[in-house]
Amino acid sequence: MKLEKYSFGIGDRFGRQGKAQLTAIIKAKQQGIKITPVWNKSNREHTIIGTTPQDTRKEADDAVSAAAFEDSYFVDADHIGLYNVDAFIESSDFFTLDVADFMGQPAQESEIQAFIEKHKKLIGSLIIPGIDATFEISAQQVRDIAAKCLLAIKEAGKIYRHIESAKGTGNFITEVSMDETDQPQTPVEMLFILAAIADEGIPAGTIAPKFTGRFNKGVDYVGDVDKFANEFEADVALVAFAANEFDLPRDLKLSVHSGSDKFSIYGPIADTLKKFDAGLHLKTAGTTWLEELIGLAMAGGDGLALAKEVYAVAISRIDELCGPYETVIDIDIAALPTPHVVDKWDSETFASALRHDQSCQNYDLNLRQLLHVAYKIAAEMGPRYFDALDKYADIIAQNVTENIYERHIKPLFT
Repeated sequence: MKLEKYSFGIGDRFGRQGKAQLTAIIKAKQQGIKITPVWNKSNREHTIIGTTPQDTRKEADDAVSAAAFEDSYFVDADHIGLYNVDAFIESSDFFTLDVADFMGQPAQESEIQAFIEKHKKLIGSLIIPGIDATFEISAQQVRDIAAKCLLAIKEAGKIYRHIESAKGTGNFITEVSMDETDQPQTPVEMLFILAAIADEGIPAGTIAPKFTGRFNKGVDYVGDVDKFANEFEADVALVAFAANEFDLPRDLKLSVHSGSDKFSIYGPIADTLKKFDAGLHLKTAGTTWLEELIGLAMAGGDGLALAKEVYAVAISRIDELCGPYETVIDIDIAALPTPHVVDKWDSETFASALRHDQSCQNYDLNLRQLLHVAYKIAAEMGPRYFDALDKYADIIAQNVTENIYERHIKPLFT
């Protein structure tokens, strides 16, 4: 199995927008941009909503069948570990191995020493094509990196081999994720992490490092864009070098998690991809759920009333909803409009407050972040919410497709 050069994680909380999401991928292909769609949903989301990995597989298969889509596509077991991977094995063919919890835990001294010995040729002055700086690497630096990262990569190896024993070699895509760690990985850390991945025999298709800056859910990048651009370019160059140096898959590429809506860094990403002729995997998730709410609001009547209800309940349960996402949201609670104020809004006011258009004076990033994590409220509404999705399917689908194609695919890949 192989990803295209560009691949796109199309998260969908409720599994109702597969066809609308795929329409954006098809539109891109019509413009000469071939993108592999990857339906992704984490164990956390399944638990909160009450869905299963099989539901995600059905959404993907049904969307592909309805659109007569003939290219490859995947279903991602997003952020899994040994403790929960079994529930995903049958329905998934893309596995995001999340080993962030093991970063910083020391490996055995004998394993650290063996790792240093195996990669001692990298110690000293190292030039990586595409990176201007020369890296001076000491044995102590390699030891420190191994002490911090080696156990985590060995855990990834255990997860990979567990999946491989069930699905067989070459029958799934593997991503190694380290984006939920405390600090970004330096280029030198990335180099030796990739060496450890190769040592474990993991044929990684993508790797998701933690980048500098904030990747908050559903809103734009927060940080120094120039610093990110330099870091991203260095990582792309390093991944290409490591793939060759360690005999990793030649199409190994970076994966950007929480990548939806990070509009200010799409330009630098696009420039780097062109400069290095590199691939990219971009993961999105809650942005599609927000387009459902925008579509309901634009429909007016009971659709708008339902969107307002979701907001009112979210305000009343804000601590509960934000808790699981506290590291990836920054909400100024005092700046949130009250439910009384929102109740007076018309369709356009609600939609423009929620839609991610920073040129619009009504746009409210605090409201958007709160509603991003409030999908549990809609899940609890059950048939009432799903009936509304069916009733207003056309206007919702239009928003979903436009969001993915116009705001995400075009700035990144055209």
